Amino acid sequence: MYAIIATGGKQYKVEEGRFIDVELLPEEKDQTVTFDKVLIVVNGDNISVGTPTVASATVTGKVIVSGRKWITRLRYKLTPEELDQKGRPGLQPKVIIYKMRPKKHYRRKRGHRQPFTRVLIESIKP
Repeated sequence: MYAIIATGGKQYKVEEGRFIDVELLPEEKDQTVTFDKVLIVVNGDNISVGTPTVASATVTGKVIVSGRKWITRLRYKLTPEELDQKGRPGLQPKVIIYKMRPKKHYRRKRGHRQPFTRVLIESIKP
């Protein structure tokens, strides 16, 4: 069973027991998040397509972490399921902005890392 939800101006395919990184949400760690904008729910051969959303469908999840930093620096605060994730969990790509005017000694280097919220999907109700 999976669903496609809309949040933060983007669409995400979600499944129970998996996590997604969405735009920053106001909820704190371990709080429950409910997504009401469910566009499609697929349960085996039963497919529900919304116009634009499925009427009574909701997706609930638990906030694992929020922010924009590397989660590996916060290892002592993570739960065992978060530590089992492969690679560097929570590393968001940094965008480098570099401006330069040739022969004028003008150089500006700035970086930006987008804040995010990692949500563990707990249930999908069609």
